[in-house]
Amino acid sequence: MSLVFVDNTRGFTRVAVVVSKKVIKSAVGRNRIRRRVYEALRKNFDYLPKKKDYIFVVYSKGVKDIPFGELEKMLGELVEESKVCYNG
Repeated sequence: MSLVFVDNTRGFTRVAVVVSKKVIKSAVGRNRIRRRVYEALRKNFDYLPKKKDYIFVVYSKGVKDIPFGELEKMLGELVEESKVCYNG
């Protein structure tokens, strides 16, 4: 997974999760991955800096089946590595 972020001028935060057809052909599978990532973000990442756009790009179909706790941990590590949060 990777994270791309950029400042925006809209005054609020936007988040997108991108899962390509190359990762998983089934729309049901791609949507399941998106829903799981959005839920993990909703529950854990209120501290993300505001006024930014975040794009999470998924490169592995394994995200669909990993336990939810591991997904949350993976997203946390990704946010830490990106240094988008300077205090967190």
